[in-house]
Amino acid sequence: MIVTPVQVASLLAGEERLPVVVHVIEHPDGRILVDTGMTSLHPAVADMDPLLEPLTEHDELDLDSITAVVNTHLHFDHCGGNHLFAGRPVYVQRQELEDARTLEDYTIPEWVDAPGMTYEPVDGEFELLPGIRLVPAPGHTRGSQIVVIETDDRPIVIAGDTAVWFGELDDPTTDGQRLIRALDPQQVWLAHASAPWQPDRADD
Repeated sequence: MIVTPVQVASLLAGEERLPVVVHVIEHPDGRILVDTGMTSLHPAVADMDPLLEPLTEHDELDLDSITAVVNTHLHFDHCGGNHLFAGRPVYVQRQELEDARTLEDYTIPEWVDAPGMTYEPVDGEFELLPGIRLVPAPGHTRGSQIVVIETDDRPIVIAGDTAVWFGELDDPTTDGQRLIRALDPQQVWLAHASAPWQPDRADD
């Protein structure tokens, strides 16, 4: 299975501009998109000065070929393109969907519940396809989840914002970050980094 990062925006976080990256998983039984980034601007996040490179402008990515979407969580920069996949299954932890729909200032509600959305609420660990598991990883939000891809070697993880910077995996402090390290992954893709984190195995 191949993981391809696609940068769809950038955001200003303090004085640093962070990429917003989504990930495509090529699986023999389907093509999975993990998070959908942003496709439009919104006054609620204008202070982060979003610069958009939405999925619709990536000619190399055939959106019609996406068979399912996974949201690691439902903050605005992870679900802003969900509407492009109306009618296709979107997998999210049930806790995350409830929080996004009920908590104030959590996300942009109309991006979550865009017309035609078909959410598949997940309770705990779930095998999406053979070799692809959704695993709860609380910390960034109560309902955050990661995608664990089994390989012939150690697993590959798509972590969303379970860790935002590599240092959070070097020195994990949340349950979700510790879970990722316990999986002994060969690489971990983050939503705000263009390249994957890889463990230092010099001591192995």
